[in-house]
Amino acid sequence: MINLKRGRLAQILFFVFREGLTFNRVPQEFQPVYNYYLSCIEDETLYGSTIAGQQGGYIDIDALGFSPGSIHMPFSNQLDFLGNSVPYWYYISGNGVVKEQVPSKEKIETELNGFVEERLPYCDFSSFIEQGYRIELSEVAEVSTRVNENNILVNVEQPLNIYFGNDSYRATSHEKKVDSNFGKFYDLAQKIYQDNKKSLFLENYGVDILRLYAPVDGNEIGCSPKIWNIGAVRENLTSALEANTGFIKIKGDYYTVKKENEYFVHDIGENVDANVNFLYLREWPMKVEVWPSDGSFLRADPIGLEEGYGILGFCYVPYHFVYDFVYPVLVQIYYEDELFQFPVVVYIEKNKPREADNVESRVSAVPELCLNRNTRVNVKTVDRNFNPVPADISFACFDTICPIGRSMLSNGDALLETDFPQCVNGFIVARAEGYETFRYKATIIEEQTINLALNKEYEMKLDVRKNGRPLASEDYAIVYFSKNNLSKIVSYPETSNVSLAEGQYQIKTYIYSNTELTIDSGSSSQCVDVPISGVFGLFGVTEKKCFDVAIPSQSINVGITGGGLQNYFVTEQELADARTIVIDADDFGTPSKIQDLQINFERIDASRMNVYLS
Repeated sequence: MINLKRGRLAQILFFVFREGLTFNRVPQEFQPVYNYYLSCIEDETLYGSTIAGQQGGYIDIDALGFSPGSIHMPFSNQLDFLGNSVPYWYYISGNGVVKEQVPSKEKIETELNGFVEERLPYCDFSSFIEQGYRIELSEVAEVSTRVNENNILVNVEQPLNIYFGNDSYRATSHEKKVDSNFGKFYDLAQKIYQDNKKSLFLENYGVDILRLYAPVDGNEIGCSPKIWNIGAVRENLTSALEANTGFIKIKGDYYTVKKENEYFVHDIGENVDANVNFLYLREWPMKVEVWPSDGSFLRADPIGLEEGYGILGFCYVPYHFVYDFVYPVLVQIYYEDELFQFPVVVYIEKNKPREADNVESRVSAVPELCLNRNTRVNVKTVDRNFNPVPADISFACFDTICPIGRSMLSNGDALLETDFPQCVNGFIVARAEGYETFRYKATIIEEQTINLALNKEYEMKLDVRKNGRPLASEDYAIVYFSKNNLSKIVSYPETSNVSLAEGQYQIKTYIYSNTELTIDSGSSSQCVDVPISGVFGLFGVTEKKCFDVAIPSQSINVGITGGGLQNYFVTEQELADARTIVIDADDFGTPSKIQDLQINFERIDASRMNVYLS
């Protein structure tokens, strides 16, 4: 019994003295100064954790270095959010390498240690010095932090001597528990990030946005070609991302959601009680690349106007476009004035979410040819009057396009001196604002100097007419300007301007008006050759199989009513002196039956338009 009592007494004394380490060891007259010193530790810890929370867990982002993006992937390793850099946790570098920058908790604690250690010597005791205290604060020997779910435990080794009158107090080890949700937010950020790596829920939302707000694949009944401006498609996607990304929620109790919006709720396997926000801003970088296209427009031609189809009345516009769609999303976790945020790049490749990949893997951002630049070429770019014109230079070899650089002004020349990849019969492509894109056929196998003369473009107002009269309000026209394998497509009057340079153009115009044609349903017999059954089919022997194709009834409300073709040469001086290009096309009349659609379509190439500048 005696031994048991002694043991219990020892336990009681241990806890009494242990508690007294914090609250009773500091004499009363020194407590205000020491409590202030502890508040300095708390303030600097909170300040450091706030910076880390705003910067994806990093305090010193300069130590990461800066990796710029490229024309292939416009993402650096940091996202600019309202003027502040936030390191990506997942991104694709300019040379197409998938990279990850997720700081470990140990890394965060190490940076927080250094931050508090660096700032503690500046703790301002001036108000106590005015009261008669003398305070000696030595160099910090060590700071150690431990990030917990709801607090940050800080231990500081720093000699502190406080004198007041004939009394003094000295302490070298200090401990402070700082209330903070930083650890909780960091753990939640890790769960969201790891879940997206497995489920790709952000990519899946992105695919849905792509298919809802951009032409991907489908069919439309009609006999007119469909034209989409890639700039307008990009703007639609940008607006859709802004509007829809903010609706994404993580399953939890920090919001209420209507049943029709449950689509936006994603379950990571637990109920979240912190606020989670997903953000996309239009000023952030985005990559939208689409095939097939001419760089400015997407075009889908109707099926049914070709020879042999018109009599069937089968008239529809099928389209299928393939996209690479890449953009950043910022994930924010917050409660009141505490915040943790990190960005990731969402990558949709060829209309599909990226596959879950290993870090440091390579995506098809930079072709292999472009990585092997070993032949020095000097490129000078001028206008037709030999004035220097800075231009962006790329090199096309078969189906591969490599960005090379930009010719910069130097000693009166616009010059680019750099290495090109080797290629036989490639094309050097020069682009400059206000000038026509210039393609120069070149074989790059040895060092050389190449001079490129660019044609200045002049923006002209476009005026499309039919038999000398302006188009009716419901009419529209598609105008093609083709020259030297370059083409411009203008949808008029939606677009009423076109930029032209000196040269020989082939101009083709289709004018569309409202029609009221109904095609009755019917059927058509189709026959194909198929391998016969049995052993002879293995040797390529075939037989004819026929089947009926049902053609549904259709209503066609738009048809070709005018247009034509014209070759037109224009000089730079004529463009400089004029303001408007007038295209006066023939009027074919409104089609009254399906055969008229075919006839009007065939008249385009046979009709000659009147084209002139004014």
